[in-house]
Amino acid sequence: MGHERKALIPQPRSKFLKIRCPDCGNILVTYSHASTKVKCPKCGKILVEPTGGKALIIAEILEVL
Repeated sequence: MGHERKALIPQPRSKFLKIRCPDCGNILVTYSHASTKVKCPKCGKILVEPTGGKALIIAEILEVL
């Protein structure tokens, strides 16, 4: 029954990600399908760029939340 129930209930494909800036090492949380550019608040480097679906993550992904 557990497997059948899992097939019937859709799971989201998007997730929150903990990322690290490659330049300054600052850690922040962002959305995997971000619709706007995400800049590092410490150094200003662009870490995430929107693509119309899943965002392009330029930073190092530390953890999927």
